[in-house]
Order: sequence, then C-alpha cells, then structure tokens
Amino acid sequence: MIQLHRVRLERLARRRHPVYPAAMSKAPHSFEDIRRMADDVADLMVSRLGGGARGERPTLEEMMQRRGGALPGRLRRRGWRLARADRLACQPRIARQLPLAALARDHAALSAHLRPLGELSRVQGRVLGVTAKLVLALLLIAAGAVWLMMQRGHI
Repeated sequence: MIQLHRVRLERLARRRHPVYPAAMSKAPHSFEDIRRMADDVADLMVSRLGGGARGERPTLEEMMQRRGGALPGRLRRRGWRLARADRLACQPRIARQLPLAALARDHAALSAHLRPLGELSRVQGRVLGVTAKLVLALLLIAAGAVWLMMQRGHI
C-alpha cells in the first residue's frame, strides 16, 4: 500500500485541493453528506466519461456499472466503495457506522482525477464534432449539386 504524506492527505480530505477549490466546500459531518459526494462524482463521470442520456441523472452505482472500467483500478475501488456507502446511507443506523473520513478521501481522489481532464477539451470536442457534421453535410450537398448538374448536362 502506498503511504501518502499526512499533510497532503489532510488537504485532500478537507476538500482544499489547490487547483480545484470547488470540489466540496466543506468536509462531511454526517452520513447525509454521503449522497452529495456520490452525486458529485456521478455528475463528473457523466460529463467526463459519458454514459448518461440527456436529462438523466444516474446514480454513482449505475455510472460505475456503465463506465467504471474507464477509471484506473485504484480509483475504481474507491468509486465502488463510495457507491456502496451511498446505497447504505439510506439506512440511518447503518449509515452512522460508515467511515466518513475514508469516504471523504475517496471523493477527493475521484474528483481530483475527473475534474481537471475536461472542461476545455470537452467544449473543444463538442465544437469539433458539430463542425465536422456541418462540413460533411456541405460536402454531401455539393456532391449532390455536381451530380445533378452532370445529369442535366450543364457540366
């Protein structure tokens, strides 16, 4: 098992990652925060890895089933642990026994992995996709126009 420096671990657990301050503004204080952490990671997975239909908000467990294989192994285990805790958080007696500090570290690690790889490149990818569709449509229209002109004898 890899040992992380204690200061770095505390920084990640407190959601004060230097590059991504918007991850989670406060540390979890109760089992009710587990749902928020799981939803945050599920939304990041949908936006980063895909797997969610338009308008759909899948749970973390569904996203782990759909696109969990795209995560590295160490993060996949953390994702499944957070998904399991999310499912158990529905039962208050069981949820009070869950290790909030470990779940906070899992959320921080998953957020740190999913958050940076994406905002600008996702927008660029969408713009490139729309542009490619438009160029293909224009090429097909031009080819159809040339074919039609050849059939009528103008060319």
